[in-house]
Amino acid sequence: MASLDDVARAAGVSTATVSRALSGRGRTSEATRQRVRAAADALGYVASATASSLASGRAENIGVIVPLMDRWFFATVLDGIAARLAPRGYDLTLYNLTDDPAQRRRLFETSLRRGRVDGLIVLSVALTDDEVAALETLDLPVVGLGVPRGELPALRVDDTAVGRAAAEHLLALGHREIVHIGQSVGAEVAGRAPAFDIPTRRRAGFEAAMAAAGAAARFVESDFTVDGARRAAVALLRGGGGGAADAGTGAADAGTGAARRPTAIFAASDEMAYGVLTAARDLGLRVPEDLSVIGVDGHDLAELFGLTTIDQFPHAQGERAGDAILAALGRPAAGAPGTPAGLAAPAGLAAPAGLGAPGGLAAPGGLGAPGGLGAPGGSESLDGSEVDASLPFALVTRGTTAPPPRS
Repeated sequence: MASLDDVARAAGVSTATVSRALSGRGRTSEATRQRVRAAADALGYVASATASSLASGRAENIGVIVPLMDRWFFATVLDGIAARLAPRGYDLTLYNLTDDPAQRRRLFETSLRRGRVDGLIVLSVALTDDEVAALETLDLPVVGLGVPRGELPALRVDDTAVGRAAAEHLLALGHREIVHIGQSVGAEVAGRAPAFDIPTRRRAGFEAAMAAAGAAARFVESDFTVDGARRAAVALLRGGGGGAADAGTGAADAGTGAARRPTAIFAASDEMAYGVLTAARDLGLRVPEDLSVIGVDGHDLAELFGLTTIDQFPHAQGERAGDAILAALGRPAAGAPGTPAGLAAPAGLAAPAGLGAPGGLAAPGGLGAPGGLGAPGGSESLDGSEVDASLPFALVTRGTTAPPPRS
């Protein structure tokens, strides 16, 4: 393997000049810089990461804390982050945050303190108070993406508006018997504040739209998996209600107490929507003739399934997170703003009344977005708080939603 001395001899300069030319630091003429780089390329010279880190004080590495490495959404976000960081010479180190308390302690008390990264991106993980405090003591820039806490600067989608948009789409088609399959948390759930929790906000938006239309807002709890949503949907569609999990009111048939079978289901993710579609098939229900289904995410397979969805552009979310951490490091990407655009600082939260309306961002070409959905720089409110929500989303209408069957 070629060394720094080899490059210096080939270029006819000192090793100090080679170091300045390759690092871009210090004064070196353009002609000398090109000669040194040509010699380095010819010899196949690769700078030692350790030596570069010692010389520059930078690890040229960004850490990403992620809860689930095998989920499509997070893999797509990570690809977007890498697309922004790799051209700037940054590597990625992934830290998988599990539910194991010992593993979490090692991560925050040891791994993150080894000086191996220049900054951190935190993806949608529930953090304890001690873990948030540990991040604040690292003296590193930290960018959150969809984190369910308000203490970290973060990029967010207006998930209240997402839930509202899904409900309003179904309501506009004429549906009134609509059920939302998802999750929500209360104030007692550690690491997930309702005002910042994504599934909770989606439920709040759904319920607000249903209330505005004078319709019952029915809700069934499920985990964020295909099979979990399938099982919840089978119970819901087979029995008309969702048992104790069906938290709706006013949805029972008069005199019978039995909840009516929904004509539409809003699933809190596209993968959950696939579970609903599977349940409908297994029960012999036609989609959309007997049941309309809408999801959230913009999953790669949504078009194949003909799924109506709220696309939140996860790859673009990753790109924005990459741009934000580069800007926080003082190295904005070409064409990117010099400061982390749309990054919500963890400052005091205002308390406006009502729900924040989405702004008028038009959907990309070919996407149906009634009313204009997804406002970068907008805000959403829940439980008396306001949350900056700068990432766009758009309604994509496909074949799984249609007017309800005539009774």
